[in-house]
Amino acid sequence: PYSLESGGEGSDLWKSVDGGDTWDKLTDKNGMPGKPTGIIGLSLSAANHKKIYAMVEAKEGGLFVSEDAGENWQRVNDDRNLRQRAWYYTRVYADPGDENTVYVLNVGFFKSTDGGRTFETIRTPHGDHHDLWIDPLNSKNMAVADDGGAQVSHDGGATWSTMMNQPTAQFYRVITDDHFPYRIYGAQQDNSTVRIDSRSFGYGGITEENWESTAGGESGWIAPDPDNNEIVYGGSYGGYLERLNHETGERRRVDIWPDNPMGWGADSLEQRFQWNFPILFSRHDNNTLYAASNKLFKTTNEGQSWEQISPDLTRDDKSKMGPSGGPITKDNTSVEYYGTIFTIAESVSEPGIIWCGSDDGLIHITRDGGENWINVTPPTSIMPEWTMINSLEADPFNAGGLYVAATSYKNDDYSPYLYKTGDYGKTWEKIVTGIDSEHFTRVVRADPIREGLLFSGTESGMYISFNDGDIWSPFQLNLPVVPVTDLVIKENDLVVATQGRSFWIFDYLHLLRSMNEDMLNRDVFMFEPGKTYRAGGRQGGSLFTGQNPLPGAVTCFYLKNNPGEDDIIQLDFLDQDGGLIRSYHASTKELETGPHTPYSKMEVQQGMNILSWDLSYPGALRVPGMILWGGYLDGPTAVPGEYIVRLRFNDETLEQQFSVLPDPRSSAPVIDLQEQFDFIAAVRDKLSETHQAIIDIRKLRDDIVDVESKLNSVEHKGILEKSGKIKKELTAIEEALYQTKNRSRQDPLNYPIKLGNKLAALNGVVATGDWKPTDQAYDVREMLVSEIDRQLGRLEEIVKTGIPELNRLLHDNDIEYVKY
Repeated sequence: PYSLESGGEGSDLWKSVDGGDTWDKLTDKNGMPGKPTGIIGLSLSAANHKKIYAMVEAKEGGLFVSEDAGENWQRVNDDRNLRQRAWYYTRVYADPGDENTVYVLNVGFFKSTDGGRTFETIRTPHGDHHDLWIDPLNSKNMAVADDGGAQVSHDGGATWSTMMNQPTAQFYRVITDDHFPYRIYGAQQDNSTVRIDSRSFGYGGITEENWESTAGGESGWIAPDPDNNEIVYGGSYGGYLERLNHETGERRRVDIWPDNPMGWGADSLEQRFQWNFPILFSRHDNNTLYAASNKLFKTTNEGQSWEQISPDLTRDDKSKMGPSGGPITKDNTSVEYYGTIFTIAESVSEPGIIWCGSDDGLIHITRDGGENWINVTPPTSIMPEWTMINSLEADPFNAGGLYVAATSYKNDDYSPYLYKTGDYGKTWEKIVTGIDSEHFTRVVRADPIREGLLFSGTESGMYISFNDGDIWSPFQLNLPVVPVTDLVIKENDLVVATQGRSFWIFDYLHLLRSMNEDMLNRDVFMFEPGKTYRAGGRQGGSLFTGQNPLPGAVTCFYLKNNPGEDDIIQLDFLDQDGGLIRSYHASTKELETGPHTPYSKMEVQQGMNILSWDLSYPGALRVPGMILWGGYLDGPTAVPGEYIVRLRFNDETLEQQFSVLPDPRSSAPVIDLQEQFDFIAAVRDKLSETHQAIIDIRKLRDDIVDVESKLNSVEHKGILEKSGKIKKELTAIEEALYQTKNRSRQDPLNYPIKLGNKLAALNGVVATGDWKPTDQAYDVREMLVSEIDRQLGRLEEIVKTGIPELNRLLHDNDIEYVKY
């Protein structure tokens, strides 16, 4: 846990020519470096099977080449750029088509065309290169793996594909803030820290527009100021601690002890800061920020000064604090610093209670803000010594309660270690039943709403417990099988940090909070919708974007059995007075409908079903084939308030009430949103009336044409003159309401839009944003509606007088009436 060995006895290169029955040690051959040796990178040339490249870690190490299958060797390059941090790299690859072309991977990407004697640096999208594949049939095709992901080249490394299409970030920790939408913070291995919106509103997915780098470096904890989330504190290795003001761009280093430790062992340091040392704001005092080395510190003046509030809370075993590495190469980045405080937690309900867990297996508690500390480490009968305390979670319902996730994989122990106490650490219980015996645990979190609901992240995925850890069950769903390094519960969401698959969010904590055994005995069960904001947004985007949550009011219902063809399943959304807004159905049976309440088809299945109402009311009637410019035919958006969702399953009806909340970003009061709603609804209704008139005109004109086809131009001249006049009047009305010359999307640039299009465009103006309509919007609406009503009046006059007169003429000539 505290060091690595860079070589020694047993580090050798061997060769077998009989399938492994016997072996020949090549590190004893002529030209190989003296002992000890360490890690050895090896590559055989496919172009010359007697040629071998070996990158050897040794005091006189470097790149060695054999031209005779390993009998003799020559060091051709000892450049330290090729062999620095040997344990982390030491990768060499012979080009399969050219025996003198060879690649070496390290921080940089190196290529030689003269058998390794000289190298050029090849630019790649990211540094820290760990693996390379070369196409054996065409060596211009290659793929490199680095700390940014993977990239492909088809021209021998001259150009590379992007790394921005892979959600492969490795996050150490995760935290959220109180912004809307809330933002997720984390430190990415060998990359920037990041804060990213948990959802987007301007796009179908979460894009680069929604994230930015923030305070700190690749390895640290991050702590946004609870009073002003634009001020963020972030750490990194070497005790690095930074304060960033996102509003001004100002950065300030506020290291607790700014003595750079790089290259030194932990035993040489005044303060031991781990690579991933904890930084945390107090739950009870927004001015207090905690951070820890082997001791706990706090600041109340934004890092201008720090106060030590604990003694050394580790075992302080100096035998485990020497320089890491050796006997060939040392490697001290602070990852291996041992005897440090690795995690901290503060009581949810009782100020002054702070818990600290160390990487060398101790848990301490103070109940007076750091004046006095007590070692409350679980006994070795249930937790082995030297087990790293990876995360702590204060019990939300018990001031003396704590949950612990510990790990000992660095001791070759892959067992899960989860614990809980309810009496300030006096007694402990191990709670791992149900977790795979080799899924070692990294984090545990307790739901603040439902007591006993726990989540645990392990090296191989997620687990859930509904009974305070007595029994755990896998909770993988669609989450990739990946190390889960940290979890945070935010409102109805569970945010997951992973090593290798970036951030994930589970959006439905409210479902888990309401689940119970009674559900197992019911044919249908509907959950209360989660928190619903009048904030818009949608799902969509591309492979280059993160996925948005479902927008609007998300309703989930459970069906015990497969639905049959005769089952009636209907989901309705209603206003608080019971007025139907939207109706979705899964059957072919007749359903209740009303004005402006069209229903849609929904797919249902056995088990959980999810449907989202986007908060929109039905839109205006649409004329088939109509082309509009800037025409907004959608209905208004629900105003913040109380609503009802009703599920009908055959003879059973279930209802849940839910609230639509205002968009926290909006400055519009609800009364303004109601005025906007009323305006859009009124225009929608007038557009429906207008479009119905156009449909009626077309139907009526077609009927007249049909009747005319039965008339004789001489014998029925008077009737044809009358019908022709009516058709002309109908066409004039239609052309006043709609530009009938439009046949393509760009035609309105040539043929001016007419009354209906203008009114629809006005609705689009008013529907933009959360604002009441402007005074001039009312003026334009009055002007357009007045003219539309004049045209509709002309149509009404034709229907009331013109058509009856035409029909009398037809009747007198024994000809079928015009239908209308």
